[in-house]
Amino acid sequence: MNPSDFKLSALPKPNARKRLSLYLKVAVALFVLSLSTSIWFTVEPEEVAVILQFGRYHRTLQPGLHFKLPIPIETVRKVPVQRQLKEEFGFRTLQAAGGRTVYSNKDFSDESLLLTGDLNVAVVEWITQYRISDERAYLFKVRNAVSTFRDMNEAVMRQVIGDHSVNEVLTVGRQQISDEVAKKLQNLCDQYQNGLHVEQIVLQNVTPPDKVKPSFNEVNQAQQERERMINEAKAEFNRIIPKAKGQAQETIAQSQGYALDRVNRARGDADRFRALWQEYRSAPDVTRKRIYLETMAEIFPRVKHKIIVDDDIKSVLPLLNLEGVKP
Repeated sequence: MNPSDFKLSALPKPNARKRLSLYLKVAVALFVLSLSTSIWFTVEPEEVAVILQFGRYHRTLQPGLHFKLPIPIETVRKVPVQRQLKEEFGFRTLQAAGGRTVYSNKDFSDESLLLTGDLNVAVVEWITQYRISDERAYLFKVRNAVSTFRDMNEAVMRQVIGDHSVNEVLTVGRQQISDEVAKKLQNLCDQYQNGLHVEQIVLQNVTPPDKVKPSFNEVNQAQQERERMINEAKAEFNRIIPKAKGQAQETIAQSQGYALDRVNRARGDADRFRALWQEYRSAPDVTRKRIYLETMAEIFPRVKHKIIVDDDIKSVLPLLNLEGVKP
């Protein structure tokens, strides 16, 4: 074979050169497109963007359209600081296609079975609502911040539930437990400096385990019956005792009034006697006659037969008709 013929056959044909040129243009276009998409980006209203330069924190950008250097010089990590986030414990919520909320059928009893202070077991399902308050601390202070936060939730909840009886957990102490867990969890977040702010702890469902539910329901019914009987007794007490107290107060008041009347009358009679005595001492004859006349005026109307004789008469028998007069 002639060497000149070999060189000519090694050169690409015109069609092959065109295809190669087209491939190069497409590659350049894709490179330019990827470069443009990597240097321009948008931050949503509820987010901030943390810019890392060669893997190290460089700056934080607020919502809007921003420019950065291409990868791998600068990378972007978006953090939803304005969004309320939540973590579920003991259950998981799934969104169905129609928008209706459904729950997962998986078993999460390892999260929800908690030991109470009186050595009973309660099934506690709860939701922790929180926000990211410090994006730098959230990204760089703690590795796997969400996973660590979930572990902190379980630890604090188990601690608080262990300080309360099962009756408090299942009935009257739920709000107190929620507030106490939120406070202790926030203190732990501040200690870890994970950049999270706890907003609310919601006890979603608190029940006894399925195996003891019948016995627990019987205890609840007995407690409700006891409360009903206590309320009925209190109602009867409130109906009878105030009435008896009122009658007693009325009797006491009447007695006091009667005693006051008798004392006042006695004092008046005594004062009247003292006044008469003083008048008698000043004019005994006049007072004696007045008393005599007042006494006679009071006695005479009551006497049916009246006989008036002279003081000088010596005998009244011949003058009196004693027939029919009872001795």
